[in-house]
Amino acid sequence: MLRRLSQTQPESFVFTADNLAWAQGQISKYPEGRQASAIIPLLWRAQEQEGWLTRPAIEYVAGLLGMAYMRALEVATFYFMFQLHPVGSVAHVQICGTLSCMLCGAEDLVAVCRDKIAAKPHTLSPDGKFSWEEVECLGACANAPMAQIGKDYYEDLTAERLSWLLDEFAAGRVPLPGPQNGRYAAEPLGGATSLTGHIAGRAEHNASVQAAADLGDTIKRIDGTEVPLTTPWLGGLAKSKG
Repeated sequence: MLRRLSQTQPESFVFTADNLAWAQGQISKYPEGRQASAIIPLLWRAQEQEGWLTRPAIEYVAGLLGMAYMRALEVATFYFMFQLHPVGSVAHVQICGTLSCMLCGAEDLVAVCRDKIAAKPHTLSPDGKFSWEEVECLGACANAPMAQIGKDYYEDLTAERLSWLLDEFAAGRVPLPGPQNGRYAAEPLGGATSLTGHIAGRAEHNASVQAAADLGDTIKRIDGTEVPLTTPWLGGLAKSKG
């Protein structure tokens, strides 16, 4: 599939100071002359900062790594995880459409996106807040159907629940990710049948949901201040954040 950059592009791109420090930390993983090996994480951070991957961002990352722009463009257009067109200012919704999710109702979730966001994928909603696409397996088959909204998984969805989630995001609220039908994680709907000794005294949420709640970055544009910057390959804490 041929992937092209959007015809609508911003004038420029630069990392925030904290994201630049993070990028330099990633580059330091590699020996002199091999900085281009950091291309994917740096493009990803550029996308996390802006929501999508712009041409100025690709050029900027190529410059940081001493690469020809065309080499960076090849990477950006090859991997479908890079969004080459503007996404919703609030959230981009990725509906898993592979076997388990399709059998369990993914088409109903797509219908919600077509109705509430836009008739076609990779299209902004009228208010510019949302966009959506159907993607291949996201690996949460036991919790089908599901969607990735921003950085997190919303699992065990129904059309009604997804519609509610979109309304919540539009209102500025961020519902907890994870199972949306009362399950703790991926145990059977009737309750856990193994490792039952771990149920008593367990945390309120599973580890993934708790991390999302603690970080608060489900739909946040990442500026580098979210977590401490560590570079253990250099021997310790590179930068401390309050």
